[in-house]
Amino acid sequence: METENVSPERRESFLALLDDPNPNVRTALLTHFSEVGEPARAFLREAAAQPNRIIARHAVWYLDQMHVADPVAEFRAFIRSFHYELESGALLLARTVNPRLDVGACRSAFDTIAARCHELLPEPATAREKCRVINRVLFHEWGFRGNQENYTDPLNSLIDRVVERRKGIPLSLSLLYLFIAERVGLELEPVGIPGHFLIGSFTDDAVFFVDPFDRGVFRDPAEVFELLQANHLDPQPADLAPTPVREVLCRCCRNLTNHYHAAGDAVCARLFASFVEEFESAFEQHST
Repeated sequence: METENVSPERRESFLALLDDPNPNVRTALLTHFSEVGEPARAFLREAAAQPNRIIARHAVWYLDQMHVADPVAEFRAFIRSFHYELESGALLLARTVNPRLDVGACRSAFDTIAARCHELLPEPATAREKCRVINRVLFHEWGFRGNQENYTDPLNSLIDRVVERRKGIPLSLSLLYLFIAERVGLELEPVGIPGHFLIGSFTDDAVFFVDPFDRGVFRDPAEVFELLQANHLDPQPADLAPTPVREVLCRCCRNLTNHYHAAGDAVCARLFASFVEEFESAFEQHST
């Protein structure tokens, strides 16, 4: 239901049905709007703003029934707040695509994975030893993996779908790794190198990196430079620095913009492109 692609006749049909009192009609409409997601909410917001007060009132009712404390507006407010927390941001981002996302259930899944890691963690343990345990649980016991066969599938970038399908891209798998590490008391950092994404450990004497897309393989700084050079890039020391949360989430949105374009979904591509612009605008305002 891309609003700009809906014929005038179909739009009029939806508008005519909004105030239909028949429970079956209302249930069918609500189900349809919920399944369609953001384009349906955009249509309903337009209907809620029109002069016909009866239609407007019923449009607001449907929006309320869809439990819309408008996820898109919530994520925009998060961007503008400049108070960024990675896990909350990733879940808010996912809700813009799946408003019915059960955030509590998603966090519980992280807790369950982390609890299994706790069972296996030796004490005391170095950061590298703890990462080996996380690798065992995530990539061997739970079977998470990089989705190499369908890399540009937008679902690879949505953390709830990554947990559900147990596959993702370097950035989303790195997010999951960070969420589990935090729960087991392991201090790691997101590291967005050009063209790839890693996890960095900077607390022990020897800095090392974890590649969640490659089943948690360890890389030292020289190996990361070799990886960049193999991709015809000129590595710089700054490439290995931790990436700010703002830029991690903005990079998620850039990925989704590109992947929705590749999938032919212009509406979602524009939505995530607008989030990128919002991040950049918020950063500029905060920096001045």
